[in-house]
Amino acid sequence: MSQKDESAAPKPRRGRPRDPERRERILEAARSHFYSHGLERASLDAIAADAGVSKMTVYSHFGSKEGLFEAVIQGRTERVMGGAAGAQTLDPKQPEQELLTVGEKFLMLTREEDALGKFRSVYGAAGSQPEACRAFYRQGSERLIDELATYLRRADAAKTLKVPRPRLAADLFLSMFMGDGHVRGLLMLDMPSAQENRALLREGVRVFMAAYARAA
Repeated sequence: MSQKDESAAPKPRRGRPRDPERRERILEAARSHFYSHGLERASLDAIAADAGVSKMTVYSHFGSKEGLFEAVIQGRTERVMGGAAGAQTLDPKQPEQELLTVGEKFLMLTREEDALGKFRSVYGAAGSQPEACRAFYRQGSERLIDELATYLRRADAAKTLKVPRPRLAADLFLSMFMGDGHVRGLLMLDMPSAQENRALLREGVRVFMAAYARAA
């Protein structure tokens, strides 16, 4: 089957409400296939078979392979920000503790081989699959930055932080964890130790708080 056929989505049909458990099975199968084969080579037929559903069911839930990929990335983003509610779950009166939590989850995510595989897959498809790349950015970097910026605005309103440009500050915070260790992961080189990751996390939060904490 051609790539065009794989991604072309039939029009959704009305019917019974979607089954959350079935949706999760599809996502789990998709995570495995995207990791093992990359975005371009992953097959919707194989994903559907592993999830125990028809390909039409995959289409009815996600619309296309790109839509399925976007949903997988969205799920990972929600892990970092505390679930679907995102920034609303974070306490604006405890910014240092919340930033440690967000930073730790984000750092773990960027070090996971599954996530690194998706980065490699998307970078390799940048010229041929722009829609998938936009989905990866929309549900990954853009959403994380926007969610964290929302929290920083709440912390600014609570007067625990002073953040005149929340989105820029959110971008700076997350960028501190995308340096040497992430590059080493992408290149399949030796990864930082848990001790090095903890040191990076503590220093990143310390630097951020030094720049944005309100004077006592």
